[in-house]
Order: sequence, then C-alpha cells, then structure tokens
Amino acid sequence: MIDLFYPYVPREAIDEVVDTLHSRFVGQGPRVERFEKEFCNLFGVRYAISLNSGTSALETAYDLIGLKEDDEVITTPLTCTATNLPLVRRKCKIVWADIDENTLCISPKDVEFKTTPNTKAIVQVHLGGIKSMVQYSEVPIVSDACQALGIFSGDYSCFSFQAIKHITTGDGGMLVVHSERQRNEAKLLRWFGIDRDKKIRNDWQAYKERRMTFDIKFPGMKRHMTDIAAAMGIAGLKHYEDIISHRQNIFGIYKNGLQGIDGIRLVDGIENTYWLATVIVERRDDFAKMMFAEDIDTNMVQVRNDIYKIFGGKRAELPIMNELEDKYISIPLNMKVTEDDANFIVGKIKGGW
Repeated sequence: MIDLFYPYVPREAIDEVVDTLHSRFVGQGPRVERFEKEFCNLFGVRYAISLNSGTSALETAYDLIGLKEDDEVITTPLTCTATNLPLVRRKCKIVWADIDENTLCISPKDVEFKTTPNTKAIVQVHLGGIKSMVQYSEVPIVSDACQALGIFSGDYSCFSFQAIKHITTGDGGMLVVHSERQRNEAKLLRWFGIDRDKKIRNDWQAYKERRMTFDIKFPGMKRHMTDIAAAMGIAGLKHYEDIISHRQNIFGIYKNGLQGIDGIRLVDGIENTYWLATVIVERRDDFAKMMFAEDIDTNMVQVRNDIYKIFGGKRAELPIMNELEDKYISIPLNMKVTEDDANFIVGKIKGGW
C-alpha cells in the first residue's frame, strides 16, 4: 500500500530524545526554550510559544482574544474539528463562511460579506498547506496553520507537530504572536498561570523570606511542551527545507501528470507547503475504489464541520461547499512517497475509474 500519511522521524530525532531521557529534564526544560528560539530563527519570527498540540495553540489564541459566550466568530466548515470545537466550548456563535472553489480554503469574499459589527474574530485555515487569503480585518484573525508549517498570517498563527505533520514531535504545537505582551500572557496560560521565569530566578522556591515569590493572575491550563517533544522538534527543524522540497517534487509530478485528464483537477494555491495533495474528482467513490484496488491509499481527510451534531447537524447554505462536498479526496503525499510511486499513481489515474 502506498500510504496517504507516514510519520517522518529523522535519525537525529532519536538521538536527541535518548540524550533527553538521560538528562535532568524530560518535562518542560531547556530544550523547550531552545526549540522556540530555533523555530524563530528558521522562520524569521520574534514571538513563538511552544505547546502540547496545535489544538492548544488554537485554544490559547482564542483565550488571548478573550472569546466568550455569544461572541460571533466567522470560520470555515472545511477543516479538522479541532479548529472549531474550542468555539463550541466557549459557546461562541459560529458563522460559517463558504469556501473558495480553487483552494478549498475559506472564501475572502464571503468573509467580507458576513463580517458585521458583532464579529469578534475570523478564523482561517491554510487547508492542506495552501495559504488562505484573508489578509486584513478590523477584528482579530486567527490563522490555523496546523497543516501549513511555514505560512504566517493574521494576528495569531497556530502550528501543529502531530504525528503526520511536516515535522513531528509526537504531538505538539506552536503559537506565533506579534507582541511581547501576548507572548508573556500565552506562557502564563500554558502552565497554570504561573510565571516559570520568575520561579527559575527564585531557584524554583515558591516561598522565600515569608513572602510568596510569585502570584497567579490568569486561569491557566496545562498545555506546555515537554523536552522529549522539543528534542524531536529541534531535529525536525533541521530537515524542514528538505521536507518541503520533497513534497513539492511529488506534488509537481501529480500536477504535471494530471493536467488535461477529464474529471479531475489538483487543488493548489498561490502559496503552498504541500501537506496534502487533494483532487476534485467526478464519481469520487468509483475513484477511491479503483485506487484501493491498486494499493493506493486515499481519504477525504476533512469532513465539513457543520453536519456534526455538536455544530448543529445541518448543512449551511454554502453554495461552493455544497457543490464540492462529494468531489474532494486526497492522494498520497509524504516523505515515504517516491517519484516512482507518484508516477505509478498518475498512470493508474490516467487509466480511468
């Protein structure tokens, strides 16, 4: 079987983890801070906060905005439920925007149309690694870039290092913000509201000379990354350029090979980090059966969120989403897929379904 997904763990990651397991810190320690610094250096950003998942990055962004009950939030239905479930927990009023027919990301035109004085935030998703094009708004923009490591936009960028992402830390996430104040608040929110830097300055002692050495002002959670995860991330970052290059090459084989074939087109955008290779295909079920018979893995990956009971269980009136709902499916794209695999897949598609 040519797998749709396959984790990529470089040899250095194993060595880094072993070194960590022999060290003093296996929870949050010096490697977490090192991972954040190397992430900032690689991507040219200033304020990055590591977390235990991409979902926690989203949760923290929503907390920094202060989203609460009845706040209106414009978001996309075509995404992992992790994007929108935190909005349900906060009892926000979700406003579904349609998708763009070319990228499958949220439609900037529909976002503009649905933005009102009551809109408290806009959530866009760089779906499958393709950059969503909502660029500016008078309200905060949260960019779910959990499938698009390296794309930064909006007021908050949220990344994932879950098992099958571009690089993996087993599971983990990163939140990128634009100010030192936001970074400091996010660090408090990720660890019970406790200022770890202040604790370190006081030799980890909570009580000194009959005075508390720190106080708690934020109702923080337990969202921090461990040094074990950070060790994998440090190694993974060194391979980022090679990972993107390989994925782009495989994607390019698909793009060139599928041009001109009736009933199928490859989804792409102006900027792409190539996490998914998604096609819009006629007779999707027949296509999937043909691919499975040839030992080629396929899947929808994302199911529109609005049809889940937790979100109301009703299809929103979204013309493009409704039109493409039964036509999109993803084909293998990961570090284990070879050029021969990609050409084999193209050949089978050319043979029809």
